[in-house]
Amino acid sequence: MSFSQLGLLPALERAVAGEGYVEPTPIQVRAIPHVLAGRDLLGLAQTGTGKTAAFALPILQRLARQVPAGRPRPIRCLVLTPTRELASQIQDSFATYGKHLPLTSFVIFGGVGMEAQRQALRAGMDILVATPGRLLDLSGQGLVELKALEVFVLDEADRMLDMGFIHDVRKVIRMLPRQRQTLFFSATMPPEAQELADQLLKHPETVAVAPSATTVERVDQEVYFVEKADKRALLVDVLRDTAMRRVLVFSRTKHGANRIAEHLAKAGIGAEAIHGNKSQNARERALAGFKAGKTRVLVATDIAARGIDIDDVTHVVNFDVPEVPETYVHRIGRTARAGAAGMALSFCEVDERDDWRNIEKLTRQDIAIVEGHPYESRVSPAPAPRAPAAPRPAPAQKPAHQSHSHGRRDLPAHGGAKRRRRRNGRGGSSAPA
Repeated sequence: MSFSQLGLLPALERAVAGEGYVEPTPIQVRAIPHVLAGRDLLGLAQTGTGKTAAFALPILQRLARQVPAGRPRPIRCLVLTPTRELASQIQDSFATYGKHLPLTSFVIFGGVGMEAQRQALRAGMDILVATPGRLLDLSGQGLVELKALEVFVLDEADRMLDMGFIHDVRKVIRMLPRQRQTLFFSATMPPEAQELADQLLKHPETVAVAPSATTVERVDQEVYFVEKADKRALLVDVLRDTAMRRVLVFSRTKHGANRIAEHLAKAGIGAEAIHGNKSQNARERALAGFKAGKTRVLVATDIAARGIDIDDVTHVVNFDVPEVPETYVHRIGRTARAGAAGMALSFCEVDERDDWRNIEKLTRQDIAIVEGHPYESRVSPAPAPRAPAAPRPAPAQKPAHQSHSHGRRDLPAHGGAKRRRRRNGRGGSSAPA
């Protein structure tokens, strides 16, 4: 399908073509017709799926049908988003796609002076993109009027909840007119997000975009079976490999992310943690250091990592095996971008073995097992047919992991201490269903 088949205005098609886009993404194909029809929408999709255009394009089309005369323009669309980074990206999308339309948009967020934002609100705009805290601050000054609102978008709802913004979000919702179109986007649906969606949406259409299993085919993958207590020591050990230049480590919890970053720092490895309990400024500093190469390792929770858009992540480490198999695909998709090589390492403890088997079922892969490492689990993986593998001589002492070959499976490991093998004698990956 092409964008010309979605029923968009010629001005929008021209803007999309100007950005070099030819085919819409799956969420755009499925969501845009519903939004154009005025339906409420529940969109389940990660960042990077094209979801911003999935709501920006039809919203621009709706608002362009009837442009109010005179000034100031009433706010007819409000997009609420958790961080100023994401708010800025969304505003850029509205500006880019709407450049041939007589519509105005503006973004407001904290951490900067208010005066320019006050002036913009007094002048009016059709579309306002905002973070909750700054929106409420300016609303308290009598500068935010939402009586004419037609469309409300709540983006990254689960991340909003994770960052503790639920009370601010509810305050904003109380400011909205009852008659409106509501678009609710979230990558996951924990109970709190589902409850909020049920309150906001009226007979919504649901659009869920499944992660592409083909992502795993572009990433070299290995799993280490390890005792839970040894995971941090194993991480320090594998990071001795200088090829691991820019590493994104995933932790299941915020406290776990902090502990991992602190442990790495004590070991002399530059690391920062990023999660919902960190201030916005702290997250931005950590991310900027990682992008600039000043920080080698960034430890993140799944929700916090969604704001990370970096092409040259060399390695992803699943410190905790995700309970949801699709999350694994999203995580490892952070590496091997823009045609670059990428590597994903997973540390699997005994209690995570079932989760790991579910990942292999989803990806249709038997991921290479790293053996002979100094922290190998005493509990063998569940039996499965395996190809014979010739044993290698054991080292005289614990290996120092000075020369991993994480870019390729067919290179010998350091000191001959470990071998990589695939179950069922298969090399390479299966084609996705």
